[in-house]
Amino acid sequence: MKRIAIIALALNLIGVWPSVHAQAYADGAVRGDVKTVQLYRQGAELDFPILPLGSGRMLLEFDVLGTEPEELRWRIVHCDRHWQPDELQPVEFLTGFAEGTIESYDFSFTTLRDYVHYTATVPGDFAEFTYSGNYVVEVTGGEEVLLRKRFCVSEGAVKTEATVGRPYDGVDLERRQEVDVRVLAGSDNGVPAVSLRPEYLCVTVQQNGREDNRRELTFSGYDGTALAYRYRQCNIFEGGNTFRYFDCSNLRAPMYNVARVEEYGGEQFAILRPEEDRSKKHYLSETTLAGGMKVNIWDRKNPRLEADYVWVNFSLPMAQPMLEGTVHVVGALTDWRTDSTSAMEYNPRYKAYTLRLLLKQGYYAYQLLVVSRQRTEASTAHLEGNHRESPNRYTVTVYYRSPADRADRLVGVTKTIR
Repeated sequence: MKRIAIIALALNLIGVWPSVHAQAYADGAVRGDVKTVQLYRQGAELDFPILPLGSGRMLLEFDVLGTEPEELRWRIVHCDRHWQPDELQPVEFLTGFAEGTIESYDFSFTTLRDYVHYTATVPGDFAEFTYSGNYVVEVTGGEEVLLRKRFCVSEGAVKTEATVGRPYDGVDLERRQEVDVRVLAGSDNGVPAVSLRPEYLCVTVQQNGREDNRRELTFSGYDGTALAYRYRQCNIFEGGNTFRYFDCSNLRAPMYNVARVEEYGGEQFAILRPEEDRSKKHYLSETTLAGGMKVNIWDRKNPRLEADYVWVNFSLPMAQPMLEGTVHVVGALTDWRTDSTSAMEYNPRYKAYTLRLLLKQGYYAYQLLVVSRQRTEASTAHLEGNHRESPNRYTVTVYYRSPADRADRLVGVTKTIR
């Protein structure tokens, strides 16, 4: 084990696994009037955005508030495993053009708030990816960046098995979940196998869509011919709870978890029922979107163009502000961020945390997470509670980089639900 650690350190120093230095790309809008950014494979709107190497395309959709269309362009950037831009040039990872003009757009109608809806297929026609890994599609207007959205391209050069169970250390068995991973040689699609050497592999686990608790697992030994990544603290996650959920697809009458809908000065407001601290309550199983979102309208036919934008008001009654840290509304509705875009603000007048988000009509699932001042990883313990039964979605990604590779390759992906 010491020998493996020394080899991994040496490879990091010589550039096989380069150190973290650049700013990592984040999902979502950069400009304030850009809303409802979605990137997905056709027919898999709620799945983690992954393409098989050499086939398939992503569909990019977003709205820009206003009535005037803009001349917009998209471009694709290859990134390392930390979502930082690397040195690969477009000719090295794509056949065809790595950028193009967004020519497809439509205007909203029957809505109080005007917007232009843009769609683009990434990559363009007659282009295919030739290098696996992490990618970012960036949309610009002139020199200004409007948005960035991340996706992956996988070779499928290894087989990956992931199991979710109770933690190995015997601590908080009813509140935590452990994700154990085995990486095996071979593939299901005829892709040439790679050398299963732990110093060339980097295995990561992501819970739901969160980036704050994305883990790089530690190699723990061989299991027959497979590489095992298990029985370590980095494999253990908080169980969390079933996601909270609301439905604002009908603005004529309140729907699930919406207390009332109001209109002032041409703006629509959906006031949600006050949130509650669920950390001391028993686990209640309920089917939700696991933090996802889906644009929808109850009384019209075209959600993409006829769904209106509504100010959604969140509130969490609390006698005093939390000393543990900041409270965040986290899910696809805030691009899974735990920064100022998702932070609730304590209002001493109402003795409550509040947040107002401008969202398109539809279904939304989310959790209330607390980010302490001592750590960057958010916690479900304070407001959601932790339960081993929670149906979390875990995505395991296996990156590969040998001395002969110029960039991180993605050689395996697997998804599992607790």
